[in-house]
Amino acid sequence: MNSHNGEELRGYHKPIMLAGGIGNIRADHVQKGEINVGAKLVVLGGPAMNIGLGGGAASSMASGQSDADLDFASVQRDNPEMERRCQEVIDRCWQLGDANPILFIHDVGAGGLSNAMPELVSDGGRGGKFELRDILSDEPGMSPLEIWCNESQERYVLAVAADQLPLFDELCKRERAPYAVIGEATEELHLSLHDRHFDNQPIDLPLDVLLGKTPKMTRDVQTLKAKGDALVREGITIADAVKRVLHLPTVAEKTFLVTIGDRSVTGMVARDQMVGPWQVPVANCAVTTASLDSYYGEAMAIGERAPVALLDFAASARLAVGEALTNIAATQIGDIKRIKLSANWMAAAGHPGEDGPV
Repeated sequence: MNSHNGEELRGYHKPIMLAGGIGNIRADHVQKGEINVGAKLVVLGGPAMNIGLGGGAASSMASGQSDADLDFASVQRDNPEMERRCQEVIDRCWQLGDANPILFIHDVGAGGLSNAMPELVSDGGRGGKFELRDILSDEPGMSPLEIWCNESQERYVLAVAADQLPLFDELCKRERAPYAVIGEATEELHLSLHDRHFDNQPIDLPLDVLLGKTPKMTRDVQTLKAKGDALVREGITIADAVKRVLHLPTVAEKTFLVTIGDRSVTGMVARDQMVGPWQVPVANCAVTTASLDSYYGEAMAIGERAPVALLDFAASARLAVGEALTNIAATQIGDIKRIKLSANWMAAAGHPGEDGPV
């Protein structure tokens, strides 16, 4: 194709899966509460394991560069039973309304507790004192770094009011969900991690050193015009053009993608991808109900125009948003202000002429 670099061969070598979700939440749970000094800092979920220490860097490796050590650095634990137990505890807590023992909650992702716990206390305007050996672990030989930084999944970090810890304990025992109190919130914005096994402090530093404002990224970009010959239509037959278009994943029949998953989980899916007696995957949008006995719910739609971006970035963005809006119009949504848009722009960063248009 013709681009600002002349004739180029473009392809999608590392495609990603676009995943997202939508839900509903009680108004009094939208804003996180304040973490009181002395509040207990809790890890809810499975024990730590020596996996997931590579973080995002491991998943960003070029194909073919992996080895056995890297596999363990990027592997993710998959324990749906533990996830379910944790979710039941969280559900029981918020269903208590004003008596909800959870003050603050944060999921555990890349970086493990080394990322989740500092963010938890920082967002609550507090510091934290932690005991490393109180963290549940399934591998006794793990180093302090591995215990603190592993990305074992199905875990959450929470701040629980000290006087409500017995209630939280009862809920966890009822659902058989493991948890550990590993620290408490402090007035001083300081992070300290004690290790009673070695009787030392692996971490002892002000929070702003860890979570302070990092230098902003600067990029020197320029917009370049495409150069090259105009499209030559001679020799392209209608049949050939149609065949090429139908080969595009955005146009092709989607059954092979849709049928690999369960489309009715929870029993509250009102509109899945398949439509009609012949179950053809042509639904404009997804519709789920808020509960099993409700006529209210959520509608989701998507729009994407990746091929157009090869020719015009701005046109691709407009078409993608337009497609999402026309798709969700199949549902009675009322005012357009009720629509929440989440955009994901991607480009070959650093390639000449790519950064500017983005």
